[in-house]
This record gives sequence, C-alpha cells and structure tokens, in this order.
Amino acid sequence: MAEETIYDVAVIGGGPAGYTAAIRAAEFGLKVALIERTPKLGGTCLHVGCIPTKALLFNAELWDHLKHAAEFGIANLGTPTLNWAAVLERKNGIITKHAKGLEFLMKKHKITVVRGSGTLTGAAVAGIHSVAVAGEEGTASTVKTKNVILATGSDAKMLPGLTADDRILTNIEILSLSEAPKSLIVIGAGAVGMEFASIFRSFDAEVTIVEYLPRVVPVEDEEISKEITRLYKKKKIDVNTGAKVEKVERTETGVRVSWTDANGNPQQKEAEKVLVAVGRAARTEGIGLEKTRVLVERGRIKVDEAQETNEPGVFAVGDIVFGTPQLAHVGAMGGMIAAAKIAGKPYRPLRNDRIPGCTYTEPQIGSVGLTETQAKEKGYEVKVGKFPFAGNSKATILGSHDGFVKIVSDAKYGEILGVHILGPQATEIIAEAVAVLELEGTVEDMQYAVHAHPTLAESLLDAYGAVDGLAINA
Repeated sequence: MAEETIYDVAVIGGGPAGYTAAIRAAEFGLKVALIERTPKLGGTCLHVGCIPTKALLFNAELWDHLKHAAEFGIANLGTPTLNWAAVLERKNGIITKHAKGLEFLMKKHKITVVRGSGTLTGAAVAGIHSVAVAGEEGTASTVKTKNVILATGSDAKMLPGLTADDRILTNIEILSLSEAPKSLIVIGAGAVGMEFASIFRSFDAEVTIVEYLPRVVPVEDEEISKEITRLYKKKKIDVNTGAKVEKVERTETGVRVSWTDANGNPQQKEAEKVLVAVGRAARTEGIGLEKTRVLVERGRIKVDEAQETNEPGVFAVGDIVFGTPQLAHVGAMGGMIAAAKIAGKPYRPLRNDRIPGCTYTEPQIGSVGLTETQAKEKGYEVKVGKFPFAGNSKATILGSHDGFVKIVSDAKYGEILGVHILGPQATEIIAEAVAVLELEGTVEDMQYAVHAHPTLAESLLDAYGAVDGLAINA
C-alpha cells in the first residue's frame, strides 16, 4: 500500500496571495499542495481584476494619445475607429499568457495542484490537518498537511436587492461586454469605480459617478481627492459625492439610478449600463471556519503578525484578512510572510503605513504612508512639500502636466511620513517612496539623493525640496 502523502503546507486558493505563498514555501524547500476550485490559477486579479483592467486602461491611454496625434507630429491618420473585439482579444491574450505562466511555475517548483474546493475539517490531529476537497462531478478527496494557508479571496459586493446581469454589472461582467457602452453610471468611487470611469470616458462614453462618501478615492489624501474630482469634471465626467443611491431599475433600453444628493434633493439618471463598485466581500463562508478556533470579525479573519490565526497551523492571507487593504500585493506579501514563518525563516510583518496604494486612472494615483490629516491626528507637527508636474520636464515631453507630488513629513526630525502622487506614471514612481519609508528616510536624506534628469521621478526631488521651500523647478 502506497504511503499517504503529508504536505508541509496546503494552500487553499490560487490567486496572488495563494500562488505566491505556495511558490515561496516551495523555494524554502517545503512540500506544497495548492488547492484551487477553478480550472485556471490566478484568481480574481488575473482573470477579472487587476490585470485585465490595466490592459483596458493601457488601450484607453493609447486611444487618448491618438486623439491628439497631430500635436505629436503624427499626421494623416484619418478618423480612428475602436475595434472593441480586438481590445478584448488582446486583454484575453494577456490573461492566457500569464495563466500558462503560473502553471509552468507550479511544475517548476514541484507544487501539487489539486482541483476542487478546499474546506477545513477541524483542528490538527497529532499535528496533521485534514483538508476536504470537493472536486468536479461530486468527487471528494482529503489533503493531509502540517499547515494550511487560507487564501480564498473575495467577491464584488452587490447593492441589496440587485443581481448582476447584462446591464447591472460588477467587475466580472464589465470586462466581457460585447461592445463598449455609450453611457455608464458608476456606483462607488474607490479604485475600481474610478478606473472604469476613466476607461470608458476615454472611449467617449457619457460617464456618471455616484459616491456615498463626501469625496472620491476616500482612502487618499484629501488634496488628491479634490484635484482628481476637478480633473474628472474637466473631462465632463459627472461626479456626485455625498449621494445615497435609492433605487436601481431596468428600463426599456438601459438602467435608471435614483439617488439623494448631498443637499437632500432627489436625482435621477439613465444609462446603458450601471457598474456597481461598492467594495468586496471576503470569501470566508463555507470553508470550515466554524470547526476551528479561527476568529472572524466583520466577515474577515483575524491573524497575528505572521498571518497565523487562532487555530495553530492555520494561516490566512489576502482579501480575507481583517485589518489590511484588499490589494493583490498585500495578499502576495502576506503569503510570503506565512511561508517564511512555516519554514522557520526570518520575516517582517505587514505594516499598513508601508503599503502602496495605486489607482490606475488618468492621471494615476500612487500613495504610501500617512495622509496629512492622519499625521496630524497622530500628533505629529507636520511639514508639507508640494510640487506640480507642470514644472517637470519629462511630464512636458509626455504631454501630461496634471497633478502633483505631496510629501508629508515630521517637522521635528524630518522623517518622511507619507508620499502622495497624482500624475503621470504615479503607480511606478511611488516605489521610491515605499523604499524611503521602509528605510525611515528623512527629507534631508532625499534632498541629496541624485535623481536622473529628465525623469518623472525627479518630481520627487523637487517635492522633497519643497518641504523646506527649496524646490528648484517651481
């Protein structure tokens, strides 16, 4: 009789948090099983989230450039037409390429991929956990493992009483529309809502945003919210904040949304499609948590600094974790931390004030650390430096002048507490700021850090200088 396989770690969920945890654990020499319920690895992020959305945003950026081609000396293009089918084909090709890449990585690292839905069956017995796996067509099996990493991800929240269909959309349906809508109402102005508003406005749709909170991108610094609202309105996007949605109903040709505005007045608008982008719900139901000591708060799992739950040997990473942002890169790092803990390797816990937030609108938003308001609330005496992209040579070359870099620093010691960028390639240049905060850099340190010229990153140098009134180009 063949000896039963006992894994060092079984990961439930094959999205960025799960596959990263599995790969890192294998790199540490552990025997790993990855349990995934869908036919392809990659999770929401690869198939109906981060990756396809950014593919469409790149198409939208190219489309915007084509509208102004003559300004760049490109003539005789005629009238460009949008081939939506080709846009989707390219997007799908990117997904397929990277899904195949993940399958290759599983083989490379000798990770056993188990197809099916994994469920905890209780506490470990003699140090071994049993994970029940329900496969296709009613098949069932059990994975034996010393440790379990839960990485089951999240689903788009829907407004009460609504279900997604061909007109009322979530991030899933909007990515597979047969044609680009001519009008769109976006309910929710977080990253997802703002990005889709940016995409379809570039493609000339009439776009309306309805947001319950007082400002768009509410997790960002207030000045970022204010400026991107101004820029969206300049693009003729109808932005409504402090707006409470009362009703969403199908009409003969589209969808009608009724809301109460910030002044208490009833408003109403109709469009071809409505995107509901009001957050994501963690997938913590039906995975056996009730059979364990795992603690759940507001639908998400509580963990310690090593991502371990109250049930010994059971870890949780990604969107299901309480208290951390639901971002792919947060899940991936959480997976690496859990793998390190299991393997007995050094690790550093996640810190929310070191996690970059990126919104791939046009212009982009990249931020890390404390906002000005948060820094003041924590008792810091704050010094702020701001530098507009209007003064940056590379921004001029790119024809993208909107936005600014904002540095929030501690006036007493000069430590940089937060960096907030609205502008071209903000999601790329924020990486410098993450490193600076991770190393507890000061304004003085960075005022003497040589930045190449001409680059967008050079705007950071001017912003560091601006803290002390020493920006060169403003």
